[in-house]
Amino acid sequence: MSHQNQASKRAKTIDSFFKKKNDGDKLDNDKASTFNDKASPSIESPHHTSPLVEPNQFDIAFLERDPGKRIQISEYPINQHDEVRRAYIKVGPYQPKLSEYPRSQFGSQYRRFQYSWFSQFPWLEYSPSEDKVYCFPCFIFGNGRPALTTEGFNNWKRVNDGKNCVFLTHVGGPSSSHNTCEGCMEDLMNPSQHVDKVINRQSKEDILKNRLRLKTTIECVRWLTYQACAFRGHDESLDSKNRGNFIEMVKHTAKFNDEVAGVVLENAPGNAKYTSPKIQKEILNILANKVRKKIREEVGHAAFCILVDESQDTSNREQMAIVLRFVDNDGFLRERFFDIVWVEDTTASTLQKEIKKVLDLHELCIDKMRGQGYDGASNMRGAWNGLQALFLRDCPYAYYVHCFAHQLQLALVSASKEVATIWLFFSSLNSIVNVIRASPKRHTELQVAQSMNIVELLIAGERETGRGANQIGTLHRPGATRWSSHYDSVCDLIEMYDAVCTVLENIKEDGSTGSLRGEATGGYNAIRQFEFVFILHLLKEIMGLTDILCRELQHKSQDIVNGGGDFKPLGGHPHHRAFTGVELAYGLEWALAQGRFFL
Repeated sequence: MSHQNQASKRAKTIDSFFKKKNDGDKLDNDKASTFNDKASPSIESPHHTSPLVEPNQFDIAFLERDPGKRIQISEYPINQHDEVRRAYIKVGPYQPKLSEYPRSQFGSQYRRFQYSWFSQFPWLEYSPSEDKVYCFPCFIFGNGRPALTTEGFNNWKRVNDGKNCVFLTHVGGPSSSHNTCEGCMEDLMNPSQHVDKVINRQSKEDILKNRLRLKTTIECVRWLTYQACAFRGHDESLDSKNRGNFIEMVKHTAKFNDEVAGVVLENAPGNAKYTSPKIQKEILNILANKVRKKIREEVGHAAFCILVDESQDTSNREQMAIVLRFVDNDGFLRERFFDIVWVEDTTASTLQKEIKKVLDLHELCIDKMRGQGYDGASNMRGAWNGLQALFLRDCPYAYYVHCFAHQLQLALVSASKEVATIWLFFSSLNSIVNVIRASPKRHTELQVAQSMNIVELLIAGERETGRGANQIGTLHRPGATRWSSHYDSVCDLIEMYDAVCTVLENIKEDGSTGSLRGEATGGYNAIRQFEFVFILHLLKEIMGLTDILCRELQHKSQDIVNGGGDFKPLGGHPHHRAFTGVELAYGLEWALAQGRFFL
């Protein structure tokens, strides 16, 4: 009798513990039985970390079904996150079918949740306790809008709103956060596709092939980068005769190595060719970071200067180049091209922000800056709001220096424009160069005439022979801001004077159009005048000195006061002081004026 009483009491206790709760969560019979079979009195909350509960034992019995009452997965022990997720995914989103959903008032209308929304949006979950809906995938992986993950959504008026439906906007496009979470759910429930499983399935041979394929790509990228060659072509399809430098370089490498040929391009798997522009850019970025890291190690804790200039590329985007100038640990002065940065505009504040960003990224302190080198533009050298003034506020020792060679060239260009005769000379010189170089045919005639002239002079003994002594050469246009280009143009015309006269005379008589014959006639009449020839040789002597000074001013080590070099001025001693930029500017103007006077 006593045994029967004990058995009945034990059954009553177990039945009362597993008694189904009537709280609005109407579980299906199969899910309720699963709940009853899996429950255990030793589990008090989802945070229970007793050794009795192993991570692989997580089931819906230990988790809250009502999404409005759930605890975030991030609050579970981190080693149990995936098991908790799997337990939820196995049962699926909570979608109770109630006889009547609560009504909510919106203005003068009453609206309520519709059960049909579950079939239209299978990822929806409904909380009877809060009368709100949640996104099941976004809750599982903690992503998406808070209204559909943690806070809940019950503004039913915004659901039947056509293309502005809040559920449709939540789903978004293929790469939206919601679709990403759904993809994560599929991956989590498919262990055979996990990264560790896939990697373990790869054979040693596949690994070696992948490494050889990637090594070939890296070496081709390194070679093209070192030679400053373009990577891609306009047509890289299989039937193209020229698929661009990179693909052609890989093909060329494969010709001399059968192992490489067997793993690259068409012999590579479609998902691991390592030839896409994205892969090329990633490899370039890695190489660039390694170079910058090496430069940073050279700088160490020493002070440094920055040299900055900006220019537009072919796509009209402003690119800012940053060069570091410093003394390395061995005591040698170094100049290293450090980075090139795209900037939205060229205002001083924007340039300073981008320069600071680069320096901070590589742990180069502004306090260590001891010099700034820019051009003479107002946004760079402005005393109040220029770039140099902004950096001086952060570091008073970052002195600004306008390039002395650039200053000299600007002074010479400005001084030459003040003398009318010299201005006319360069105008005529530029016209002559344009007439000859505008046509490949006329340029070829110039080189043929020059080669015949060199042969005649060699036969007459008026030219010396030797390696590189009798190059044909060509004419160069004088640039607007580079005085050295004016010097090169003058020297070229002196070297090819007879050939230029011959070509201009031919154009003057046989030109295809009247305007061309007129330009050739004007150039020929100018070049045959004594005044033009006198100025041509005078400028060669004066500009030869300025060219030497410009080169000296660009040396890494120099005496700034004396121009940095012992070179022989006109009629001077080799150890006499070199002219400064201002003196040369005024000297040039005086010499040109005297030349005009003598004429």
